[in-house]
Parts: sequence; C-alpha cells; structure tokens
Amino acid sequence: MKHSKILVMAAILSLAISCSRTNRDVNVVLIGLDGWGSFCWEQAEMPTVKALMDEGSWTLNKRSVLKSASAINWASMLNGVPTEMHGFTKWNSKAPVFAQPTEERIPSIFTILRQQKPESVIESVYEWDGVKYVIDSAAFDKRIWTGKDTLDINYTTEQVEKCLIEDKPDLFYVHYDQPDHEGHGKGFGSAEYYDILPKLDLCIKRIIEATKTAGTFEKTIFIVTSDHGGIEKSHGGETLREMETPFVICGPGIKKGHKLETFMMQYDVASTIASALGLKQPELWRGRPVDCFE
Repeated sequence: MKHSKILVMAAILSLAISCSRTNRDVNVVLIGLDGWGSFCWEQAEMPTVKALMDEGSWTLNKRSVLKSASAINWASMLNGVPTEMHGFTKWNSKAPVFAQPTEERIPSIFTILRQQKPESVIESVYEWDGVKYVIDSAAFDKRIWTGKDTLDINYTTEQVEKCLIEDKPDLFYVHYDQPDHEGHGKGFGSAEYYDILPKLDLCIKRIIEATKTAGTFEKTIFIVTSDHGGIEKSHGGETLREMETPFVICGPGIKKGHKLETFMMQYDVASTIASALGLKQPELWRGRPVDCFE
C-alpha cells in the first residue's frame, strides 16, 4: 500500500511539472535555413545564432532522414515522421509517392495547433515554394511566398517583420532558401557559402528585434535549424556532412547554455515545438521532444 501511494504521488508530481512546462503562454518562431550544414559551424560568422546558443539549448548533430534533400526533410521536420511514413521520397516532391498510414494526411505541427487551439494565429513566409507541398496549407492564417522573383533575403525579412509586429502569431515559420542557393551555385563550403551566413544572421537579429517591437519577445521561443548540409555542389547522400545540421532553441523555459546530449532526428523538431506549445502529440508521430526544457 505504501509503495502504491508513493507511485501515485510521483505520478501527480510528474503531471504537475509537465503541465507547468507545456501549458505556458508562449509563441514559437521557427527559422529554417535551407542547406545550413553543421560542417560550417566553426568557420561561420553568426554571432546572433551563437548568442541564442549561449542562452538556450543546442546540438550540431541533428540528423536528417534519407535522402538528405529538402522536400524529404522539411516533410519530416514539420510532420513528425520519417520518410517511410510521409511518402515524400524524391527531390522536389509535390506529393507522397505511396499511401500514408491513414486515410487522412499525417497532421503537421501547424495542423495539430489549429485543431487543439483553434484561435491560434499561424503564419509563414517562405522563399522556396516546395515548402507548401509538405504542409497542410489550410492550417494557416497567412502564407507569403517571396521567392517568385529574384531571391532577396532582405525583402523576405521585411515580410517576416511585418507579420510578427502586426499579427503577433502564436506559431510562425520562415524558410530561407539560403545558404542552399549558394551551395548549389558555388559549392557547400565555398567563400560565397560562408559570405551569406552573416547576412542570414543579421536577418535573424532583425526577427528577434521585431518581437521586441511587437511586445512578444519575453514569451517567444526561437528555433533555428536546417534540413541538410552539402558536399561540393550537391547533397542527398549518406555522408554526415550532408546529414548533420544545427538545432538551436532559446526562450522562456528553455535550458541555458545546454548542449543536447541525446541523439536527435529531424522529426524530433515537430515534437519539441508541440511540447513547447502544450499540444498533445499525435499517435502517428515518431518524434519525441528533446531535453531542452527547464
């Protein structure tokens, strides 16, 4: 009997801790840098991202699913499942190549937020239009594609700033098609590849400042991550240079200066966001939250 009481008390305490963490009123800003491989970290001039690392939790060993290509990995990151489940198996996939496990589409992080907290404001700004095929577009209040003409990270960031300040979204996702663009054009690890990184870092600084202007900074969790790395002028293979990407998370309730020691997969990102927002994870998902919460 005494043992049973202890177990019950432990369960109640665990539930209380869980509720205090996951039911906080927070916003999440997910910043995706396409083609940003961990191989570049030591040489990269990214003071804003490195400051987020010092103030938050991080790993340089988040591993992509195969193939290490964009559509496949954004699908895993945003839908919480591996390639074999979401069915986006090819470069630039616009639809699953085989049936998904259920009649209904596997829910994305945006979908479950819409289902569980219907009044949430969910928005996205993206440069690569392939993103729209791997998410449930109906879940969004606003989606802005900025890549129709010349790729311009400053213009993209202006649109992000406008959304964050005017709409104060609960979940916001921005996708930059850099440094992948320079990687394919000049080489992953080329001078041009490294030259774009501080410019992207400045964009991230502007995004953070926009939340301060909006008055939401104190309640915002920032995540900066990527889909894949690269080698020479391509990616998609099985080398760690192609498969390993950084994951940095910072904000209220996040451990500071904490290196994530547990192994992280691409589909753990959706689970971590769900946990931060206090959402119940779908049974179909295969990801799990990383050990970043206080």
